[in-house]
Amino acid sequence: MDRKMPVKRLLKVLLLVFLAFSTSMAVLGDTGGAALDLLTVGVPVDRCPIFYEDADTGEIVGIGADLMRAAAKNAGYQVSFQSLENATLKEALDQEEYDVVMPFGSAIESTGGHPSIVSENLMQTPFTFLTEGKRDLPPLSKLRVGMLQSLKGIAETVHERFPGMQISMYETMADSVKALREGLVDALLHTSYVWSYVLEKPAYSDLVIQPSTVLSMDFRAGTLDTPAGRAVIDRLNKGISSLDDTLRQAVILDYTSRRLYQYSLSDYLHKYGIALLAGVFLIVAMIVIAMQRIRAVRRWHEEKMRQMMDHDSLTGLLSMNGFRRRVDELLRAHMDSPYFLSYNNIRDFKFINDSLGREAGDALLKFWAGKSIENLSGEETICRVEADHFAVLRRIEGEEEMRKDEKNVFDPVQNFFLNQGKQNRVQICSGIYVLTPKDFRNIDVDHMLDLARVAEKRVRDSRKGNFAFYNPEQWKKGKRIAEIINYLPAAIKSGDIQVWYQPQVDYKTGSITGAEALCRWDHTKLGWLYPFDFISTLEEAGLIFDLDCFVWETVCRDLRRWNEAGDRRSVSVNVSRDDIREDRDIPGHFRNLIETFGLTPDQLRVEITETAYVENPAFLIATTEKLRSYGFQVEMDDFGSGYSSLHMLKEVPLDRIKLDLHFLTSSGDLEKSRTIVSCMIQMTHLLGMEMIAEGVETVEQADFLKSKGCSEMQGYYFFKPMPAPEFEKLKN
Repeated sequence: MDRKMPVKRLLKVLLLVFLAFSTSMAVLGDTGGAALDLLTVGVPVDRCPIFYEDADTGEIVGIGADLMRAAAKNAGYQVSFQSLENATLKEALDQEEYDVVMPFGSAIESTGGHPSIVSENLMQTPFTFLTEGKRDLPPLSKLRVGMLQSLKGIAETVHERFPGMQISMYETMADSVKALREGLVDALLHTSYVWSYVLEKPAYSDLVIQPSTVLSMDFRAGTLDTPAGRAVIDRLNKGISSLDDTLRQAVILDYTSRRLYQYSLSDYLHKYGIALLAGVFLIVAMIVIAMQRIRAVRRWHEEKMRQMMDHDSLTGLLSMNGFRRRVDELLRAHMDSPYFLSYNNIRDFKFINDSLGREAGDALLKFWAGKSIENLSGEETICRVEADHFAVLRRIEGEEEMRKDEKNVFDPVQNFFLNQGKQNRVQICSGIYVLTPKDFRNIDVDHMLDLARVAEKRVRDSRKGNFAFYNPEQWKKGKRIAEIINYLPAAIKSGDIQVWYQPQVDYKTGSITGAEALCRWDHTKLGWLYPFDFISTLEEAGLIFDLDCFVWETVCRDLRRWNEAGDRRSVSVNVSRDDIREDRDIPGHFRNLIETFGLTPDQLRVEITETAYVENPAFLIATTEKLRSYGFQVEMDDFGSGYSSLHMLKEVPLDRIKLDLHFLTSSGDLEKSRTIVSCMIQMTHLLGMEMIAEGVETVEQADFLKSKGCSEMQGYYFFKPMPAPEFEKLKN
């Protein structure tokens, strides 16, 4: 095989040389020195390699052009090719600027209705289908075919031969290929010569020429059938008849073996896109890596500088500068959590350095720092202020946590030298300052440390005890807040928080008209808690919404159970002023609740305290209106306890007023109190609202309210709040 291959290649080269020589001789044949007549030929230039404009010279060349030049030369013509500006060959026939137009398969009638005459056949042009990949085509009678608009005349011939074939015309090759890809046509039809050029485009590499020839068309020149036209055609025919078949094959082989397609930028991107993309990505990656490297080095230097400024070199703890920044961050992030700040030092630390050596003192400080870090959470921090002085910000977790600190930190530090066999017990003095709400609003770390330092100095000067509080009452309050806040999630989950019901009655009939849902908390450490013990604390901590959601859902669950038992009731539930915020859709929340539990809006009455309307009247009024539009009854709770009651009654759309009976129970002129209550009841009725009085404790109060037109009441005179099972036993 290796010896035969060079021979084949040599034969192919010799053949090409022979064909080229024959072509040249035919084109440059002897003209006898006579001047040649000019023949203007109009051709379409969008059919490479048959007709196209050379990119370098601008000359019209191609298979058809070379064959026409050879035939015309033999006939004594010098050819001047002109690009057709007309849409079709029919239109071009009527243009006087062309002597002949090509290519024609046969004589046709011009657009103006004039007959034409055509020359002898220059060559046969086989028409084949182009498809997207190898595929079996439908029968020709059902085939959908796409063709170029410039082939309209040929399309008519194709349609005559295959009447059932659907032919769609497109302006450009790109349009026709797009139609093929989108499934608008089954195949494209053109000459196999043109397809050999088209498929050089990289983006068309998936297109395939179907091997079978659909039809072969003659390749002729044509002009109008006039005496002058017939003379031109007769003369051309002599030149065409002298063309050798070998010449025809040589010209066709020459053009179809060339790579004529000129790549555009999009072609290069399509062909080499992956490699180019990889190269660009590599360059970008190198730039990014280099920039990140530079930034990393810069950050490393900045971090080292910050570490030196914000951290103590001996213990690794924060310096005073870093401590200030960290405390500020923590307090802003946890404004609802109770904190204390302690200032600590070692009594007579100078004696330790003098008697045991500076290294022993440094070892003690590092040990203290390590033990402290082990027992701090991410929401707490510590720093070395100077020498043996340490400051710590800790969350208030209660007495138990303090005992853990004593066991895990202070005891090991105090016994540090004793555990080494030395008779030196370390004494620590601590001053504790419990942060107040004001400290969270105006964070001043140095001021807080000064106050803790005052308490520490008391311990150091008295030489009694290890620590002291600057503000003991605030410590007790902070500890209680912590015990309530920290236990809330577990209490809801375990059932320690219960929903009780206080019945509401109609004093005239003695019947129960509803109830108010209230909370009771059986605290693990603090015992039974009533609402006034924890509601305000949860409001300050921003957790009241969690509790209220639990109460609302529990009430709805009980109402559904009673409905299923045939005992339909209604319950009033409290909505805290902190529940109603613009980022919460309270009306939508209540509507979802009754839909989930299959209730009607009249079974769930919504109580909103009077002071809530005073704080944010516009938004509260909008919320009330939306609740009422959903069918809920809205009550103003604690009416008469605020300072804008009459103004709010004018502005707020309400269904019922809940009168606070402090007028009849507090000190002052009883008669004046009765007069005020009477006017309130009358005013409420005139405004078209209902009224219920709460806090009724005596028969005298009940009789007085009844006599003034308020018969619906709630209070200890009738019922105290009770668990759900007891409330269920009461008859409506």
